[in-house]
Amino acid sequence: MQNREFEEYTTPRNRPCLAGVRRSAIALLAALLVVLLGAPPALASDRGEPTDLVPRDAAYFGSILDWSSDSVVDQAERLGAPSAIYQRDVSYPLTDTDKGYLSGFFDQTAAVGAIVVVAVTPTVPLAELDRGDAEAFVDALDQIAQPPGAPLYLSFAPDMNTTWVGWGQRPDEYRAAFALFADVVHERLPGAAVVWSPFWGGDYPFAATSTPAPAGTDTDGDGALTSADDPYAPYYPGDAAVDAVGLSLYFDETGGVEARNVVPGPDAFVSRLTGTDGSGAPDFAGTYSSPDRPLLIETAAFYSASVGGSSELEVKSAWWRQIEGAVASGRLPSLAAVIWEDTTTRRGVVGETVIDWSVTLSSDAVRSAFVSDLRSSDLVLGPVREPSGESAASMPVQGWLGWILVAVVVALIAGLVIFAARGSARARRLRYVGSPARDARIDLLRGLAIVFVVVNHLGLASYLQIGTQEFLGVVSGAELFVLLSGAVLGLVYRPKLVSGGIGEVVIRTAGRSWKLYRTALVVVVLIFFLSLLPFLNGRAVTTFTDQGTGAAGTGATGRVYDLYAGADRLLQYPVDPQVVIDFLLLRMGPWQFNVMGLYVVLLLISPLVLWALGRRWWPWVLGASLALYLVGYTTRLRLVPAQFEDSFPLLVWQMLFIVGMVAGFHRREIIAWFATRAGRVALIAIVAVAVALMLFSWNNPYAPAPGDPRLALVSDNAFRGVYGALFERTYLAPGRLLNVLVLVVALYALLTAFWKPIAAVAGGFLIPLGQSTLYVFVMHVFFALAVASIPFLTRGDLLLDTLANVVVLALLWLMVRTRFLFAVVPR
Repeated sequence: MQNREFEEYTTPRNRPCLAGVRRSAIALLAALLVVLLGAPPALASDRGEPTDLVPRDAAYFGSILDWSSDSVVDQAERLGAPSAIYQRDVSYPLTDTDKGYLSGFFDQTAAVGAIVVVAVTPTVPLAELDRGDAEAFVDALDQIAQPPGAPLYLSFAPDMNTTWVGWGQRPDEYRAAFALFADVVHERLPGAAVVWSPFWGGDYPFAATSTPAPAGTDTDGDGALTSADDPYAPYYPGDAAVDAVGLSLYFDETGGVEARNVVPGPDAFVSRLTGTDGSGAPDFAGTYSSPDRPLLIETAAFYSASVGGSSELEVKSAWWRQIEGAVASGRLPSLAAVIWEDTTTRRGVVGETVIDWSVTLSSDAVRSAFVSDLRSSDLVLGPVREPSGESAASMPVQGWLGWILVAVVVALIAGLVIFAARGSARARRLRYVGSPARDARIDLLRGLAIVFVVVNHLGLASYLQIGTQEFLGVVSGAELFVLLSGAVLGLVYRPKLVSGGIGEVVIRTAGRSWKLYRTALVVVVLIFFLSLLPFLNGRAVTTFTDQGTGAAGTGATGRVYDLYAGADRLLQYPVDPQVVIDFLLLRMGPWQFNVMGLYVVLLLISPLVLWALGRRWWPWVLGASLALYLVGYTTRLRLVPAQFEDSFPLLVWQMLFIVGMVAGFHRREIIAWFATRAGRVALIAIVAVAVALMLFSWNNPYAPAPGDPRLALVSDNAFRGVYGALFERTYLAPGRLLNVLVLVVALYALLTAFWKPIAAVAGGFLIPLGQSTLYVFVMHVFFALAVASIPFLTRGDLLLDTLANVVVLALLWLMVRTRFLFAVVPR
């Protein structure tokens, strides 16, 4: 998966759309054991039960959470009640991934009776958005919304007057896109209010003077965009299109050379809203809000523990007390909601400064003071409508039922281990018997890994996706694939090293590396040209939406990266030499394919490793690999200027490959050792750890997909803390590294003991795929492009998407069996 450290603006608008993806599932066992246990008790509101978007009196208190590491229930526990409003971003046009995120988000908010604000963030140029896009978005939203027909706010392309969003400072295009979107919403979703929400204009135009001024921005007629121009009026779409107005108003005084924690001055909140603070910004509240056009404020106060100045409690309490005072005084009669950015994991950077905007995740002193002041204020907490209870679609398996499920799984696995260890004639008849020249167990495991990879990369919300993403443990197909690729290399090249010497090994591995490099170049260029075809959805492979698991952290969740940035220069004449260099260095390419660059480099260094293994220096090989892993894990150092370093950092991922090489090279010796008494004891311990990690992964609370049951034996907060510390994916945190190693050993042992029944059921399908993984990996990229271009596969229908996954896998298997294009595509 692709993750790039892009430069971020210091304001909180560059926050994640969602935080992290929950994919693991236990569908078969849960189907037998899950019963609805009832919804958790609703949290009572202190101020009645208003049911409209606008409260009867005072103003709602709302929250923006880091949806990758926090939840409505968790925040409600910290706050003592749910917020009245919750806000999250979503891409427009709506992707399959965001449909799943939205479904989980609506389930959470409906369960506590909260109102929803959906911030609609365009991922394509405004001029390219048409009525069809708006209708598809609104219709999908109508299907996803929970409870059905409940009112909600839709904030279209917020912060449009800034420079740090893709749709920023294009007022003419913005007004047209807003009006079109609002027309569709008013026609098809009457319970929704469309919100126009710029950023506070005190620092407008947020950059140096622009000459000439962008079209439509020059309100004073001097030909330049300066602080003298109106920061709001050019972007206002008109009263007919706007149902409510919003404003991003953060207290952040870090515009100078040195960032410091500053206490807000007296009346700063109201004066900025009314244009009386001396910044030159107009009166926003008086001009644009009214009793018929309510005002929503998105806010927080800057604090960083790494800079000097006032304390966190001084800074934040001054700001929230000004807000509470403004609500109590009635000075802002149209104010309907105050929505606080309650996050700590968002990576807002000023130099090397991490900003903490939160009020419930920070120190106990801040949280206690905030909760106390909030309870005594006129801000309204939730629930503000009838709680609907937890959605059965993502019902966790709790309490005694969960423990019964765990006991059943453990008993099953223990029974299998005991049966295999008995050594009876029946048990021996089930064991693996194969050719010493090729290990079919590894082929089957590689087939399983490539199935995991294909299903994940197709990006469909299917039952197969639920059952393959971190189901066997906190492990994805990528880790399995890299480890097993190393094992095959060690297994294949040991006899070649003995018979032909290191020279033959160098020639063969270099040739293989060159073949992979040529293949990678062809695929990267071919995908680029295919993405230009109007009937193909090229964005599915030429862009990547961050899942919050990579180098940029959970705060990057939802960020969209252009993986072919500048590639259009290839079509210009004369061709820009830099774009040719970028292609040759594999700096561009589909995210589903970027691991290929890692294999190219690892194959180039593999002769050195094989030579050392041939001299029985395996302890030194493993020690050096571990040292490089630790350097990469602690420093985040990149060695190669290629795209794969963003998702598969070489210093870290080499360890999986080299451990696999060592294991493959010494396969016979390792198998013989596991047959000893000490080896059997070690194997039992390894299986136990693998089972424990699998059960742990079933507690994963990250954005459960519809139809995705999970255990709830570990609290969400505890799971997130452990997961974040030990199981981060891009840099292969130690827990994830341990998990993949013990899982492969346990699966290999399972195949050894029960080969015949397993091979009879799955071998005919998985072994051919495992024997042609490179071919399958190349071809699946084109299937990913094709699937993303089929309109009816973007609706999030679990059954339909599952059928699509099955069809793609069946076609890949058939292509392998018929050797389709084997003469062209390497295997």
